[in-house]
Amino acid sequence: MADVLIIEDDATIRTALVRALSARSHSTMTAATALEGLQSLVDHRPDVVLLDLGLPDLDGAALLAMIRAVSDVPVIVVSARDDGAGIVAVLDAGADDYLVKPFATDQLDARIRAVLRRTDPGRPTGPVAAGGLVIDARARTATLDGATLDLSPKEFDLLLFLAERPGEVVSKRELLAKVWNLPYGGADKTVDVHLHWLRRKLGETAEQPVYLHRVRGVGVKLLPPP
Repeated sequence: MADVLIIEDDATIRTALVRALSARSHSTMTAATALEGLQSLVDHRPDVVLLDLGLPDLDGAALLAMIRAVSDVPVIVVSARDDGAGIVAVLDAGADDYLVKPFATDQLDARIRAVLRRTDPGRPTGPVAAGGLVIDARARTATLDGATLDLSPKEFDLLLFLAERPGEVVSKRELLAKVWNLPYGGADKTVDVHLHWLRRKLGETAEQPVYLHRVRGVGVKLLPPP
C-alpha cells in the first residue's frame, strides 16, 4: 500500500482516482496545479506521484524536471497524450512509467506496485520494530513500549528513516537530503534540533543514548537497546 500524490487539474478525474485508489487501501493526497503539487511533494514525501502533463500553470514535463531536482520519488505520468516520441522524451526526462488515459484502475494499481518494487525493493512493507520502538509508516504512528509517541511530521520522518536503516550511520547531509528534501545541503542545526526533540521524547539524551547514537564527526545511527 502506498501514499500517492495525484497532480491532476481535472476535478472529476481526481475524484475518481482517489475513490479507486482508496478502495485498494492506498492513501491519497491531491493537487490541481503544478506548484501546489510540488509543495505537497516537499511537505508530505509521498511514496509515488501520479502526474498529469496538461496542468494549468506549468506543463507537467517542466514540473517533472523540478521534482527530479529535489526528489527521487517514483513518478507515473498519466496523460491523454499518446505521441510515441513524447512518451519516450518524458521517460528519458525521469518519469518511471507512463500510462495513457483512459486506463483501467487495476492496471494503474499494478504499475504503482511495480515502480515501488523497482525503486525500493528492500523497504520494509510493515511496521518497523527496534526493541520497544514500533513505527508504522502507513498509519504514521510510533509507539515506545506500547505508549504512543507524540511526534511532529518531521520528527516522525526522521525516526522512520533511521529505523529503516538499523545500525547504519547516516550523515546529517543525507538526512537533510532525504528527510528535508534539501539535496544541496542546509543548516546542520536543523538536524541537531530535531534529534534533540526526538531524544527527549524517547527518554534519552545525546550523552546517555538508548536508541539514537551519535558517531562523532560522521552522523547518527539507530540501534535497539541491549
